[in-house]
Amino acid sequence: MGHIANAKDNLVPLIDRLNKYPVGLVDNDKLRQILALLFSEQEAYVASKFPLEEATLVELVKATGLDENTLLPLLDRMADKGLIMDLPYGDTTYYLLMPGLIGFFEFTFMKHRTDLPLEKLARLMEDYLYEDPRTGQAGEFFGSRTPLTRSLVHDDHIPVTTTVATNATAKEIIRQADFGAVTICYCRHKKEHMGKTCKKGAPVEGICIALGNGARFLSRRGFAEPKSTDELLAIIDLADAHHLTHITDNVRNRPSFICNCCGCCCELVHGIQIGYHNGIGKTAYLAAIEPEKCDYCGLCFKACNVGAIGLARNGRPVQLEERYSAVDEAICLGCGACISACEREAISLVPRTHVVKTPATKRKMFMQIAREKGRLMPLVISRARKLVRKYLPTG
Repeated sequence: MGHIANAKDNLVPLIDRLNKYPVGLVDNDKLRQILALLFSEQEAYVASKFPLEEATLVELVKATGLDENTLLPLLDRMADKGLIMDLPYGDTTYYLLMPGLIGFFEFTFMKHRTDLPLEKLARLMEDYLYEDPRTGQAGEFFGSRTPLTRSLVHDDHIPVTTTVATNATAKEIIRQADFGAVTICYCRHKKEHMGKTCKKGAPVEGICIALGNGARFLSRRGFAEPKSTDELLAIIDLADAHHLTHITDNVRNRPSFICNCCGCCCELVHGIQIGYHNGIGKTAYLAAIEPEKCDYCGLCFKACNVGAIGLARNGRPVQLEERYSAVDEAICLGCGACISACEREAISLVPRTHVVKTPATKRKMFMQIAREKGRLMPLVISRARKLVRKYLPTG
C-alpha cells in the first residue's frame, strides 16, 4: 500500500501542517506510527500541502504539483478513509484536511473496515492520548482555556423556573438541524478492539449523531446512516436511559455532532477524570443532592460519567447512617445524567453561579483557542489569503 512506516521523516511536513490547527498533534514515535498506518506516502505529501481553509481541486493541483488525473482519485480515496472532507457546493467540490482530534482519529473507528489494523491502531491511539497526561496529547487537547466541546442538559431535568437557551439541549439542537445521521461510537468501537466493553451496556452502533454538512459527508462516505428527526430524538431517549452525557461542539450556532458519552469508554470524559476539569464546557446548571432524602445507595456514583459525586464528610468522621452523597461543583458538568438514577428523587439541577459564554461559531471558537496557544497567525494569514483569492482572483 506504499505506507511510510520505514520512512518516518516523510511525516514531518504532515505533522507540521496538522500543528497549524488550533488543536494539533504532539510529535512523538507513537504519533508517527499512527500516521504511517493511516496515510500512504503520497497521501501524506498531499495532506501536507493543504491550506487551512477549504480548497478546490484547481487550488490543490497548484499546491501539490500533481495533475488532476492523479490527484482526483487520490482525494477520493482520502475522503473514503476520513482523512479529508469533500464538500460539494453547486458545481464545485471543496476539500478540507481533517485535524487529528476531533477528526481522522475518530473517523478511523466510525465504520467497520478491513483496510487498517484496527487493534494495533486502538492501542497506539490509547497510549498516545494518555501516556503523558500533562505534556502529551491530553494536555494539547484539554489544556486550553476554551474547550472544543461542551455538555448538554438532559431535557427532562431542567428547572422549570429557569429560561433555557434553545441550544442547551440535545433535542433542541436536533430539531434545528437541517440534516442528521447516526454513527458508530468511536470510543466504544475502539475499546472493543482492545477487548473492553461499556460498563453501562451502552450501544456501540447507532448511538452518536452527526448534523449538517458534516453528517452529509459522513453519510456519503459510509461513516454514518441518515436518520429522520424523530429517529434521532429516539436515540437521545436511548442515551438518557443509559445515563449517558450528551456532548457537542462548544458553539452556539449549528453544532455538528452530539456524542452520547459514558464514563468508562469516552475519550472526552476521560480528560475530566484525569484532572482537566474544564476540558469540556459545562452547562448553566449543577447537580444538587438533598441530604435528608439521600440514603447513600451509590446509584448516582455509577450514573455520573465524570466522577463528580462522592461522600459528603462535613469535616468530621461520618457514621454509616449519616452518610449522604455530595456533588463536586468544580467537576460537575451539569448534564443531569445522574438524576433519573436516583430512586429517592434526591437529585435536581440548580442554576450555576458563574456561566462561561459559549463561542457563537466554530471560527470564533478556533480563533479563541489559537489565540490562547499562540497559534493565531496561521489562521489569520490563511483567512487573508482566502479573501484575496475570492475578491482578487489571479487565475
